[in-house]
Amino acid sequence: MHPARRCSALAALCVSSSSRRGPNAARRVCCSSSSLSGPRHGHQQHHGETAGEEGTHTETIKTQVVKTPITTRPGPGPAGAVCPMGSSSSSSSRLFGTLAHQSLSSPPLDQPQHLYPAPEQEGPDADPDGLAGQADPDQLLRECEQALQKRPARPHRDLVYPGGGGAAGQAHRHNDHDPGPSIRVLQWNILAQALGEGKDGFVRCPLDALNWQERKYLILEEILTYRPDVVCLQEVDHYFDTFQPVLSSLGYHGSFMAKPWSPCLDVARNNGPDGCALFYRRSRFTLLATAHLRLAAMMLPTNQVAIVQTLRCRVTQRQLCVAVTHLKARSGWERLRSAQGADLLQNLRSITSQAAAVTARSGSAGGPGAVGPSGVPLIVCGDFNAEPSEDVYRRFSSSPLGLESAYKLLSADGQTEPAYTTWKIRPSGESCSTLDYIWYTQNALRVDTLLDLPSEEDIGPDRLPSYHYPSDHISLLCDISFTQPSHRLM
Repeated sequence: MHPARRCSALAALCVSSSSRRGPNAARRVCCSSSSLSGPRHGHQQHHGETAGEEGTHTETIKTQVVKTPITTRPGPGPAGAVCPMGSSSSSSSRLFGTLAHQSLSSPPLDQPQHLYPAPEQEGPDADPDGLAGQADPDQLLRECEQALQKRPARPHRDLVYPGGGGAAGQAHRHNDHDPGPSIRVLQWNILAQALGEGKDGFVRCPLDALNWQERKYLILEEILTYRPDVVCLQEVDHYFDTFQPVLSSLGYHGSFMAKPWSPCLDVARNNGPDGCALFYRRSRFTLLATAHLRLAAMMLPTNQVAIVQTLRCRVTQRQLCVAVTHLKARSGWERLRSAQGADLLQNLRSITSQAAAVTARSGSAGGPGAVGPSGVPLIVCGDFNAEPSEDVYRRFSSSPLGLESAYKLLSADGQTEPAYTTWKIRPSGESCSTLDYIWYTQNALRVDTLLDLPSEEDIGPDRLPSYHYPSDHISLLCDISFTQPSHRLM
């Protein structure tokens, strides 16, 4: 697109988006730089596990805005044309030739496989810069857009500064010393393919909108648009044949843990069990430790899992603990979710304490300041299947670990969660709920920007998932940085 036309289109999007959201909406900042790349944008919708969740609340959003990349989708091509990755003759596209045939263009597996986590492959001598054989993300994004040219554009979303005049907003603006570049974190329940097609019963979503051969491109397009440093996913049932090979080629290291009794296995021709996946960019982090947890309730193992990884930032040499989880779905299971949350918190306290103790004893893993004065900070992402009124939410917000929910910072007072992170229609009725969270250690980390949530108009009357959005959950994304510069700690 010509730069002038790009700027004009962006301006129109900004005006229309602002007018939808009312007087408290953030001002949108447009950029015509041709170096920015992003996807098609338009509408959106959400998910939990295998049954409907209940509850809804509303809150006016007031924020300051940061520019975010956006592009428009190419026009429709020949009828029935869906371009598999790697079909172009360009040299950069050839990087995806093997990958396309092994993963993105291949059908689901006939039999369940990979019931247990794959062994970790990262080590101190394994590609220290994370660049060996790395593919071109811009080329892959263009291939996604070409494969999706017959679908409507995804909802436009802006990166915004945390709003409000409270302590959180003031803390964000107080930046006398540069703590290093921020860390971009993506949290997303991507909707397991077997559940979307075989169990969840989205009555307003056409079945062909859930076709994996196109839906996977929508998921990858979202990830490629924002280029996160850390990716936390739930309901992943195509880890080994899609997400691990694709993201590995882009410089990520991945870890996966399946549910012991995944409901995906009840669906004919499933692709194996679903579970949690955690990816981090190897050029940004080195892996220090990994824990795969089967969450317990009242000392009994449950069907829910978590992955916890201790990382060292290559830029600041600070340690960071990242966790991903997916708690029990369905109303009526609030006490079980609370017990699972308590078990996860106990494990996180033990893991971070051990990491700090090891570093203090060795004095070699990044220097004496690698941990920081408050211990190892935490980022915990997940689909908690719990509204803020539930006990498991209160456990996390009042934990001795000092955790705070990032998306509260979108509200005017900095204390209220969004109105929804999932919105779907099932045979039992319509469900609009806030179930997904990014928690962070508030005395060691700071939220710099957040990805705004789509409006009801963006989502559309048929809710989620849809032709233009691949999951019944909305992705959450924020930029987080250490509150103290590394040179003060070393």
